[in-house]
Amino acid sequence: MPIVQIEEVTKTYGKHTAVSNLSLSVPTGSMYGFIGPNGSGKTTTIRMILRIIHPDSGSIEVLGNRSAAAANDELGYLPEERGLYKKLTVRRMLMYYATLKGMSTKPAAIEVSNWLERFELGEWSTKKIETLSKGMSQKVQFIASVIAKPKLLILDEPFSGLDPVNRETIRSSILELRQQGTTVIFSTHDMGVAEKMCDFVFMIFQGEKVLDGPLESIKAQNGADSVHLRWNGSREDLHSIGEIQKVIDLGAYQEIQIKGDAQRVLRQLVDKGSVQLFEIAQPSLNEIFLRIAGPAAKGSAATTSEFAGVTS
Repeated sequence: MPIVQIEEVTKTYGKHTAVSNLSLSVPTGSMYGFIGPNGSGKTTTIRMILRIIHPDSGSIEVLGNRSAAAANDELGYLPEERGLYKKLTVRRMLMYYATLKGMSTKPAAIEVSNWLERFELGEWSTKKIETLSKGMSQKVQFIASVIAKPKLLILDEPFSGLDPVNRETIRSSILELRQQGTTVIFSTHDMGVAEKMCDFVFMIFQGEKVLDGPLESIKAQNGADSVHLRWNGSREDLHSIGEIQKVIDLGAYQEIQIKGDAQRVLRQLVDKGSVQLFEIAQPSLNEIFLRIAGPAAKGSAATTSEFAGVTS
C-alpha cells in the first residue's frame, strides 16, 4: 500500500492554479524526490500532504488516513524555512518535540542524548538555540524532525546552507532512517543529490506533473542522446557542430545533446582539440530538468505535453 496517495488534486489561489489535477502514489519505504522550479507547485503539494492547507478538489491519503490529524504522530517534517524556539535550550526543545509526537519522557531523553552525541552537539545541550551557529541550528532542527522515528519523513531542502561535513552527517542519517523503514520524501533544487539518493522522482512544472516514476525508467525514456565531454577546444566550436543540439557547460566538463552520428561528432571534436572524455550516456537528471524547465523550454506550449507521458 502506498504511504501517500494523491488523487486528482487541484489547488488554486484566486485566479492562479498552483496544482492542477495531480495524482501521485508514493510507495512505502521509498526515497522520493520532489523537484521543480520555484513557483512550480511542489511546496503547495508538500503542504497539502501535511494538511497545512487543503485541496480545492481531489483526495489525499497519508499512512492510510484521510483525517487531518490521524497521521501526525507518525510524520516528521523539516521545513525549508527553519524555525526553532530560540529561548529554549537545545535539550529542552528536543524533548518538547519528542513528547509532542507522543514519546514518553525516558525514551525521549535517551533518543535526544543519542542524537546529540551523533551530531557532536552534546556540549551545546544546555545552550539556548539563539546562541547556535546556523549549521548547528539546522542540525538541531533535523533532529527535531526525526526524534520520534517517523514512518514518513518530509524534508524540504535538507542540505541548504550546510558545509560538506554536516551535509554528509545528515545524508548518512537520512539513508540510515530509510534502511530502518522510514519513507523519505524530499524536495530539492540540487539535481545531483536527487539523482544520487532517490529511487523515485516526481517533477511538477507550472502546476502540472511532468515526470513521475523510478529514476532509471525516467532516464531510459529520455534516450541515450547525451554525451559527457571533457575537451580543451573553444565553446564556439561546440556550437558550430551541426549534430550538437544543446550544450550544458559545467566548466571543465560539458554535457552535450546530440542528434545524429556520435562518431561523426567525435571526429569533428578531435579535429578541433584534444578529447579527454567522450561518453555516450543517458541524460543526467539535471539535463532532463533543463530540457523541461530551462530558459529554452519556458513559454513553449509543447513542453508539458512532450514530457507528460514520462511516468511510471
